[in-house]
Amino acid sequence: MLSAASRPYIDASVPVLREHGLAITRHFYASMFEAHPELRNLFNMGNQANGAQQQSLASAVFAYAANIDNAAALAPVLERIVHKHVSVGITPSHYPIVGRHLLGAIKDVLGDAATPELIAAWDEAYWLLAGELIAAEARLSERTLAPLGALRELVVADVDRETEHVVSYYLRTHEGGSPGEFAPGQYVSVQVTLPDGLQQRRQYSLSDAPDAPHWRITVKREDAGSTKPAGQVSNWLHANLKTGDRILVSPPYGEFTPSLDAAHPFVLLSAGVGITPMMSMVSALAAKGSRREILFAHAARNSSHVALRRHLAFAATQLPHLRVTTFFETPSTSEREGVDYTFAGRMDISRLSLPANADYLLCGPAAFMQAQWRALRDAGVPAERMHREVFGPDALDHLL
Repeated sequence: MLSAASRPYIDASVPVLREHGLAITRHFYASMFEAHPELRNLFNMGNQANGAQQQSLASAVFAYAANIDNAAALAPVLERIVHKHVSVGITPSHYPIVGRHLLGAIKDVLGDAATPELIAAWDEAYWLLAGELIAAEARLSERTLAPLGALRELVVADVDRETEHVVSYYLRTHEGGSPGEFAPGQYVSVQVTLPDGLQQRRQYSLSDAPDAPHWRITVKREDAGSTKPAGQVSNWLHANLKTGDRILVSPPYGEFTPSLDAAHPFVLLSAGVGITPMMSMVSALAAKGSRREILFAHAARNSSHVALRRHLAFAATQLPHLRVTTFFETPSTSEREGVDYTFAGRMDISRLSLPANADYLLCGPAAFMQAQWRALRDAGVPAERMHREVFGPDALDHLL
């Protein structure tokens, strides 16, 4: 618990962090990478290049300060961070480095406003958070029977092009079997070495049922846009990974793992490649012969951008109470509403017949999930019934 002496300084930091948080985190990363260039292998350098990581950390620091006494709000967020840290290889030895450079950045950016009392308060708050994370990461490592950041070599058994921009990779052990159990909704980290020697890990949801004789990841190639660089790892995978190759993969992690055995209805809302964890859940339910009521609504540009279509169609033959609804934002001229897709335009839950007492699962780009979360909330869905998998670095955005 934060001491009474430190609490006023942390509370007073909230408006300061709103104003200066991004400058602090930019300074923090620049300083840390200069002193410890080896840490570039642990951090997503693509998100560094486009500024997303700096913005995410600024949001995280602010959210932590604003919710430091709200354990109920912080607990699920910390659990998400713990899984991510273990999957990318964060160890206790990294925390002193991060703490030293974060506090140094606060001092440098705030100048005279960073009084010794303020820095002492943030030092205390940082180590309270670090202690919680270190302990939780150790417990997760024990549960998975794998060291922090562990990787194993798997074989690419097959490569299946889903769309122009999306490819599925089927992974097996050297002996040809499944790499092991996982919970539908979990992800694995994949590590590659880029042409410049930089090692990078990215997380990809497992997109098939746990009882399949393989692990499947379904990867969208992230092309460069007007405000973002091309995805380093996704482009490397699409350009290089082929059947018979070997790839380093982590154990499964992630807490986006709802119970599939409950009797109440399921509503799955996804967009783009956010279909991947949903497909794992639907495939697992199909393998069980579930009679659970499921509404699966998916948003895409048009049919050429929908991955895993035939797998969803097969699952539908095994699930008598599955309803699939598709929203196509820009249907092709040959596609007919009500035949090739359900509705034109972006996803609008007011056009869905939502079942009572359902659990709602969301996965897709941040803007999509924020819009659907607000729409469900406005429709009266309790927050405890809504769960989402967060893409990218925005693990704390819903606390802001």
